[in-house]
Amino acid sequence: MTSSSNSVQAAVSAAPVRKRDKYLVMGNWKMNGSLSANHELLEGLLQGLRPLPESVDIAVCPPFPYLAQVGAFLQTSGISWGAQDVSERESGAYTGEVSAAMLAEFGCQWTLVGHSERRTYHAETDHAVAQKALAALGKGITPVVCVGESLQERDDGQVQSVIGRQLEPVLALGEEIVSRLVVAYEPVWAIGTGRSASAEQAQEVHAFIRSQLQGAAKHIPLLYGGSVKPDNAASLFAMPDIDGALVGGAALVAKDFVAIVQRAAESKA
Repeated sequence: MTSSSNSVQAAVSAAPVRKRDKYLVMGNWKMNGSLSANHELLEGLLQGLRPLPESVDIAVCPPFPYLAQVGAFLQTSGISWGAQDVSERESGAYTGEVSAAMLAEFGCQWTLVGHSERRTYHAETDHAVAQKALAALGKGITPVVCVGESLQERDDGQVQSVIGRQLEPVLALGEEIVSRLVVAYEPVWAIGTGRSASAEQAQEVHAFIRSQLQGAAKHIPLLYGGSVKPDNAASLFAMPDIDGALVGGAALVAKDFVAIVQRAAESKA
């Protein structure tokens, strides 16, 4: 192992090992929000989630410009926050990029990597997603690695091959590193469409993902994302390999996001 590899390994070891002892419900605000709208949404979350359920970790991922606002608002609340993306590079002439070190300065505990919208609109490769995950872990930030198939790929019976391909460079980072991240399964055909995979469909893919993990990494949280709403959350959380949710549109409505968290708490009880 080279000295460079040793330094990366030492930095990654500062990131927490992630276990599925609690549900994790995370809101992805995507490119939505304003100072006033964020304030109203966060007020609604704090009021609706008082007291916070002990069995659920709760996080929100606002757009980059609002990380300071969200961090200041939530710093003593018990709700954590993260980013929607991170650069695989540390610094330099990369206009528009945001490094893991920058996110750490804003108190981010999480960052999404490889969301299907990034893969589709920004041509992110599976390798780049793995490198982003590694960069985040190097600064103590937990990456949520997003994977998922298109409707055509599902119809063609390629679900496992697509998910396996997307996971391959991440799993190649090694068991110790993988044990410190979270994986979110988001079928592309269910994101923002109002459609959702059935609980059984989601469980089938989650079980496949779990089967690809080794050792301590077998116990990392696996989230489901894709039009998660209060009325389907309970059935999803009842599945044995679903450990939480990555929530899109419903995360922008305080009462809906609160209800999803409550469904998670009820399932854990």
